[in-house]
Amino acid sequence: MKLTSYWLDTSTPAGDFRSTPVPERVDVAIVGAGFTGLAAALEIAAAGGSVAVFDTHTVGWGASGRNGGMATTGLAIGLGSAIKRYGLDTALSMFTEYNHAIDSIEDLVRAHSIDCDFERTGKMTLAMNDKQYQGMVQTRDLLAKHLDHHVDVVPRSQIRDEIGSDFYAGAMVDPAGAGVHVGWFVHGLAAAAVRAGATICEDSEVVTMDRLPDGRHRLATVRGVVEADDVLVATSGYTGALTPWLQRRTVPVGSFIVVTEPLGDEAARLALPHRRQAADNKMLTYYFRLIGDRMLFGGRARFSLSSPNSDLKSAEILKDALAQVFPHLAGSRIDYTWGGLVDISMDRMVHAGVRDGVHYSLGYSGHGVQMATYMGRQLGLKLAGKDYRNVWAGLSYPAVPGHFGPPWFLPFVGAGAKVLDRLGVVV
Repeated sequence: MKLTSYWLDTSTPAGDFRSTPVPERVDVAIVGAGFTGLAAALEIAAAGGSVAVFDTHTVGWGASGRNGGMATTGLAIGLGSAIKRYGLDTALSMFTEYNHAIDSIEDLVRAHSIDCDFERTGKMTLAMNDKQYQGMVQTRDLLAKHLDHHVDVVPRSQIRDEIGSDFYAGAMVDPAGAGVHVGWFVHGLAAAAVRAGATICEDSEVVTMDRLPDGRHRLATVRGVVEADDVLVATSGYTGALTPWLQRRTVPVGSFIVVTEPLGDEAARLALPHRRQAADNKMLTYYFRLIGDRMLFGGRARFSLSSPNSDLKSAEILKDALAQVFPHLAGSRIDYTWGGLVDISMDRMVHAGVRDGVHYSLGYSGHGVQMATYMGRQLGLKLAGKDYRNVWAGLSYPAVPGHFGPPWFLPFVGAGAKVLDRLGVVV
């Protein structure tokens, strides 16, 4: 069993940027070489701006190379909760942005010929109980009435049409959801950005960032110093002490994944006959999809950070969960297991804005594949002086009480999540 991301293990980097010279001066400096940073760099460079992307590790090393490869519709808090919180019109506008975000990935894939197995097989959200299923029925009706967006609901009696399991009480299927090989996608974005004129500096941790009297910024990296007119922070679950204001508002949560051996066409088809991108409605969620005839199965197996020991413990939990959901896969060998940090905000909303002259986009809360890419593009357009969209601009960005460093509170969050799951609370 490999303790590494399947996506990064089965894709080829766009280049070796570990010794790329750090430029002395750029229009925009970007911290983080994942979906957000690279999509922004591509837009800025394509518009003729000078831009450099810095990463402590390598392209896609963080959340962009450690997720489930699922670009899915819908808000992290659910449409009904969004309507209660923000009102109907605002909630619908926010929901629509996720559809735009998936379209944005498809546009990039086509425009830059990125071969990354992008495919719209649909998103399937799975209900744990009848109450959750009834909420899906209400969501279906709201979407049809107000957005002319049509999804299907699948009752328990017909669940076998969608999934080879009796574990769930029903499902909602949105055909707009898509899957993507995120390793090939992130390296494809890097290649496109470099072709457009962007500079990528790997192994280039930014250790200090200072605002100069004239409003420009000076960033000291471990490999050199750069001055920039503007800065974009795109660090997702790896947001740290470099930006303490953002660190206080970003909860890094470990998300863990296993990938099975090849199962054969029959076993794969029995599990997910329509090859949906699937996730259930628990706080300690399971999410799964097929990669060829392998099953990727992930979740918040433990509310802890990723490490080899933690990843192995999580793999055992996920292997048992896989057998519980799909009994016919109980004996399947696990070929890959890995963990990584995703970023969750207190309100589980995307947050993109400016603080002390520094631009940021964070808080993807489990929807980073599409929203990180999309918001990276939007902020890239903004920094290039072009028209852009940011429906999240007016949201307050609440800090996590007592969060000033490592997330000491994660075990307590996990305990609370288990209670909510036992009560069948919809998330």
